Amino acid sequence: MADKKMTTINLIKKLQSFGRGFFTIADLEKIIGLPRNSLKVALNRLTKQGVLERLTRGVYQLSINPAEARVVANQLYYPSYLSFEAALARHGILSQIPYTQTFATIKKSKKIWLKETEIEYTQIKKELFFGYVLADGIYLARPEKALLDQLYLVSRGKRSLNLKELDLSIINKNRLFKYAKKFPAAVQLANLTI
Repeated sequence: MADKKMTTINLIKKLQSFGRGFFTIADLEKIIGLPRNSLKVALNRLTKQGVLERLTRGVYQLSINPAEARVVANQLYYPSYLSFEAALARHGILSQIPYTQTFATIKKSKKIWLKETEIEYTQIKKELFFGYVLADGIYLARPEKALLDQLYLVSRGKRSLNLKELDLSIINKNRLFKYAKKFPAAVQLANLTI
């Protein structure tokens, strides 16, 4: 019994020193050093004991040090940055907090659940993948870029946006127009009404 507790304590220390808030099956294979079948049994046991928490298929975190879902989401599907309605809400431009945390990526679009949080990765063209900063542990679109990303999806018929619901007072118009030059004409025209 004491050996099992010691092993669990050592495992927690190893995982804490890993330097990331979540672990994939491949990470855990390297850290723990068990073959995959034995690892799955160990993960089930550690999850039932409350040591680990399953975030989504093949992704775990320590229960004592949970990471914020959007931080995990940002690191899990790289490169990506939080944008669209989620970033607009975070910047205070959109008063309603969206249910889904949406990230821009140059990879294939997909949706996942991290615990109770719906995460959506939306593919944008490589030449539109810019205009973000590192803030609070995630890559976050600048306000102007989040607005343009949203307008880009609106122009493609994939989203809607009511400009009357937006507080555009923090938008830097010079930056907005500079960024807009890289977008298709439909987004640039929508920009003129702002």
